[in-house]
Amino acid sequence: MYQVQLGVAVIRLDRPPVNSLGHGLRQAIHVAVVAAQADASVCALVLVGSDKAFSAGADVGEFGQPAQTAFPLLGDVLSRIDVCSKPVVAAISGVALGGGLELALACHARVALASAKLGLPEVKLGLIPGSGGTQRLPRLIGLVAAHKLIQSGDVQTARQLESTGLLDQVVDSGLLEAAIAMALELSTGKSALPRARDRQLNVQATQAFIDEQCTKLTPRQRQLPANKAVLDALGACAGDFDKGMKTERGLFLELLGSTSAKALRYQFFAEREAVKLPITHQAEVRAVTSVGIVGAGTMGAGIAISVLDAGLKVILLEQDDAALQRGYARVSEHYAGRVTAGKLKAVVAAANESRLHATTDWTQLNQVDMVIEAVFEELSVKQEVFKKIDAHARAGAVLATNTSYLDVDAIASVTRRPQDLLGLHFFSPANVMKLLEVVRGTQTAPDVLATGMAFGRALKKTPVQTGNAFGFIGNRIYNAYRKQCEFMLEEGALPEEVDTALEDFGFAMGPFKVADLSGLDIAWRMRRAQAATRDPRERYVGILDTLCEHGRLGRKTGAGYYTYTDGTPAKSVDAVVRQALEEASVRRGIQRKALTPETIQRRALLAMVNEAALLLTEGVATRISDVDVVLVQGYGFARWQGGPIFWARQQERSTLQAGMQELAEKSGWGFVLADLETILTI
Repeated sequence: MYQVQLGVAVIRLDRPPVNSLGHGLRQAIHVAVVAAQADASVCALVLVGSDKAFSAGADVGEFGQPAQTAFPLLGDVLSRIDVCSKPVVAAISGVALGGGLELALACHARVALASAKLGLPEVKLGLIPGSGGTQRLPRLIGLVAAHKLIQSGDVQTARQLESTGLLDQVVDSGLLEAAIAMALELSTGKSALPRARDRQLNVQATQAFIDEQCTKLTPRQRQLPANKAVLDALGACAGDFDKGMKTERGLFLELLGSTSAKALRYQFFAEREAVKLPITHQAEVRAVTSVGIVGAGTMGAGIAISVLDAGLKVILLEQDDAALQRGYARVSEHYAGRVTAGKLKAVVAAANESRLHATTDWTQLNQVDMVIEAVFEELSVKQEVFKKIDAHARAGAVLATNTSYLDVDAIASVTRRPQDLLGLHFFSPANVMKLLEVVRGTQTAPDVLATGMAFGRALKKTPVQTGNAFGFIGNRIYNAYRKQCEFMLEEGALPEEVDTALEDFGFAMGPFKVADLSGLDIAWRMRRAQAATRDPRERYVGILDTLCEHGRLGRKTGAGYYTYTDGTPAKSVDAVVRQALEEASVRRGIQRKALTPETIQRRALLAMVNEAALLLTEGVATRISDVDVVLVQGYGFARWQGGPIFWARQQERSTLQAGMQELAEKSGWGFVLADLETILTI
């Protein structure tokens, strides 16, 4: 219920850990507000959460469950607060997100700790605020500011929001005391209770703003229905409040059952699972407070920044002074740029840089708890580096290779302690990309694997465990996807047709634009390394090899699959590429035919699904949902499409099986058709 302090009913939200607004908490708040309204000893109410959370919003686990629709709904609770004749003040600490912020918006005033974090992140789950967020927020802070907060889904601190009108008071301490004082002041009855619903916005100006924002939605933003729904709901905020609430609720319920919202919820839970080790692999974690990074190139510098940002010490090692200075400059310029852009305080940047020590002295590796190798992607080079690391790293230090596809066991074999070595596959740019593949070697000790996962979480990344197989999870699936796309080039599709079809599906960038961006020579070098073991019966498309032989290595040379002017690709490929495609078709004895966008999308996705099923069968992937996390986090697969496995589970099973059979026939000798039941029935 509540406790009365100075005539104020203090209603404590008490549903650990983050006061999610499930049915139990909604009911408790509703009962307490009704009781306080009827209590003659009470002149005002204060809602307060815990230090960790006022409320983190809806209980996502209730979506689609009976409890979600049981009385009282969140809207019922907020209406009860809204019409309460006694002032209701929200005392906000920790987080107030989604429905939690909507709860605060329905109160008559809001007091927050400066450190509190507030936001309406529903769009990131394919939804919009469904309990008044799009109606009350613009009435409090204005349409422009409300649109920015809702459309981005970003979270801001109370201090950042202090001048917007959202909060009536921001305090550094004494939150409850300040909220009670404000409640008592409002209870004097000198003026009407300030309700957001009573404020009016200009109808014509509102519509003009919404129309303008609709034209600014990018093609990629339009692929997620929630982006347009946000504008539709905000468009109703200038009229009758109750009518606007009905519009918002209708849009919310429509989105709730959409495939995109289901996919985003699926990703949300899949990511939470991916960072955990199965019980069979759990072990004590080794302490890591300092990290040695061998290699100060783009990747090594990016890893160093990630580690420094996590508050750890870094020893950055290079083979000579010139390379070392270039690496140190990369780190220093990054922090200087962040400070100049206003994204980082100078004192924080200075503190981070102070923990960086650059050296060419290998013996200094004996000071660190973990050593990460980030050198050239060639097995012999990495093996030579690890012989030196093995000679200098202290006993018990974790050794990690940042390889993207090489054999971790082959690297570990040159050391005297293979049990201490694992793979940490960072994605470029390492200080930006959230995905981290944590590769389990044959002899990797359980505590080393657990340390790798914990280290990824400490860097605020999404670590995903994978077995040691060529390309691990991500690159192996991407390789199958890219190969299928190359088959389609050979059969009659043009690179721009493949790229456009897959971008229309939701990929951030088509495969041939990606290849040009990363450099065709990377794949070319990998192909040449595999050439000796490639079976001549395997279907092999040599278009990329031909382009590389002509010096077309991608954007960095001004031409790859596309030609580039000032970094901008031409809309279609040129005569050189067309000739390479036609010659490849002739060599294969194929009569070129146009492929529809739907065919391109389906074949590319089926190739991913098939490879994912094989990875699960082989034990490379621990959980099939990990595959979707990897593809979304590291390879540009649209979050609102869920990932290839989520996509496969939305398809009609017989159609999926028929598509797989056709894929096998198109792919030719060596294609292994997976048992789809392994991924469809889990």
